[in-house]
Amino acid sequence: MADRLELFRGVVHPWHHDHFGHMNVRHYAPFFDDATYHMWTMLGLPYSEMQRDHGVHTVSGTATTKFIKELVAGDLIRIDGAVSRIGGKSVTFHLRMFHADTGDLHATYDLVEVFFDPETRSSAEIPPEVRAKLAMHEVVA
Repeated sequence: MADRLELFRGVVHPWHHDHFGHMNVRHYAPFFDDATYHMWTMLGLPYSEMQRDHGVHTVSGTATTKFIKELVAGDLIRIDGAVSRIGGKSVTFHLRMFHADTGDLHATYDLVEVFFDPETRSSAEIPPEVRAKLAMHEVVA
């Protein structure tokens, strides 16, 4: 079984709050999105090189966030992630947001990334070299 990768650390600021006094749902997305960019580098597939080296890039197909426990200003977060599914033209990442001090789980994020050929403007098969790197990090449930 592959290890989960630490992808991101951050802090919740007062401007992340909504009128209920906790981090609003709109602010989870940027944290998870930043972590996803780091995911590609941690997998040995830097997004900055994917198109040049493999002729494809990815686009987000579906993103599902589950909110588990609220966060407030001053909370430190860390996000880890793993490859949870490899399809023919897509890969699914499972990310988790934890409180960095307590270890409490606050949210999860499941993201389907679809491989995309910029020349044909359509989905593309996962290149074999990319598939091999993804497989090395797939976490089997």
